[in-house]
Amino acid sequence: MLKSGILNPQINSLLSRVRHTNTLVIADRGFPFWPQIETVDISLTDGIPTVLQVLEALQPNFIAGHAWMADEFRAHNPPAVLGQYQALVPPIAFEPHTAFKLRVPAAIGLIRTADTTPYGNIILESA
Repeated sequence: MLKSGILNPQINSLLSRVRHTNTLVIADRGFPFWPQIETVDISLTDGIPTVLQVLEALQPNFIAGHAWMADEFRAHNPPAVLGQYQALVPPIAFEPHTAFKLRVPAAIGLIRTADTTPYGNIILESA
């Protein structure tokens, strides 16, 4: 039995299949469903867990080389929230949310949270 780290077996399975330069999406509760992408839904209640909480949990065992977010994130959130994301991932490349969503189908999988942060979705590329 696992005693620490990621305890969710679906997330462990998904993470074990992410290889060099593969991408992983961590999304909020309103992110569209993508039938062609394995989705692990860990939403529990409004705001639990958040994208930031998932990023914190992944950090010890997932090395991200690149990260992308929608430009709209910066317009709809205070700088302090951006700082929280930047502390957990490599430099973030921002692009219009329409371009961001074009990256989604190439991802190995998607972890859906219950986050309510506007445009708080992130795509991580494995180093």
